[in-house]
Amino acid sequence: MIMRTLFLLFAFLASLVHAQEFLDPLVAFKPSARALDGETVEIRYEIAKDYYLYGDKFRVHPVDDGIVLGPLQVPKGKEKNDENFGLVEVFYKEAVFRVPVERNSSGELPLRLDVISQGCAEAGVCYPPQTQTVAVVLPDPASTPRAAPMASTAASGDESGLIAQTLKDAGFWTILGIFFLAGLGLSLTPCVFPMIPILSGIIAGQGHRATRGRALALSLAYVLGMAVTYAAVGVAAGLTGTLLTAALQNVWVLSTFALVFVLLSLSMFGFYELQLPTALQSKLSEESGHLQGGRGISVFLMGALSALIVALDRYTLEHKRAVTLPLLRELLTQEATA
Repeated sequence: MIMRTLFLLFAFLASLVHAQEFLDPLVAFKPSARALDGETVEIRYEIAKDYYLYGDKFRVHPVDDGIVLGPLQVPKGKEKNDENFGLVEVFYKEAVFRVPVERNSSGELPLRLDVISQGCAEAGVCYPPQTQTVAVVLPDPASTPRAAPMASTAASGDESGLIAQTLKDAGFWTILGIFFLAGLGLSLTPCVFPMIPILSGIIAGQGHRATRGRALALSLAYVLGMAVTYAAVGVAAGLTGTLLTAALQNVWVLSTFALVFVLLSLSMFGFYELQLPTALQSKLSEESGHLQGGRGISVFLMGALSALIVALDRYTLEHKRAVTLPLLRELLTQEATA
């Protein structure tokens, strides 16, 4: 009972730290309407950051009788492997589509339209379909030119879409410069800070032999180890498409990580002491002494290992909330029914 209470308290505190206040759907997804010509209405949704709308969930119905609408003209969105609906097209930042209006009369035509949409937050909460009303006045078709054809593909407003759009028409040296600047920026992220003393220890361990050239060579070997590892993981992720992301979002993977977190946390409460066996500690100490000799291959392998540790750390931070909150809800439900 004490164990269960301690874990409930730990999970509750973690949820308070990482909980996110989700926006009201009327705030996260704001529709507006304007007349493109006498027979076409453009519906535009402003989508909050870290939220998205499903492209196949848009519906439009006239509020007033006697209004006939044509089929919606929705551009192609960004493909996403959604945990609720599978592979779907979604819209970030904004969604723009058109509604044709069948008219048999001239003059201005006031319209009120019920627009229906459904979206989600990237953090994992999806909303039910939302109905909102917009108003617009169509001008006389004879006095306005026809609107230009709509683009078949919408510009993606998420970070990956913006990066892809930037790099699409850039030259080789521009792309190389962008990635170089991005690498410099990533080197200042908190996940990289633990590697600074590791690399400093490798260089300082050379003693009087740590000349500038040798320090540069060891640093390059360490960074190349990281680069090769990230490149290999990136190629593997690219070849699998969205399959790798879907696999990591699997309930069994998340549950396994949750169980590992729980078991490791017990050592912090003094239930057991977590340390390597003495024989293995001696072996690692011996190999560490050999590493101080400054062999490039050893430093290269250490860089590769560091990259794997950082990748796991980032995955852990991104999925901690997805693991903790559902688990907490389940435990609280069991406690209430016990």
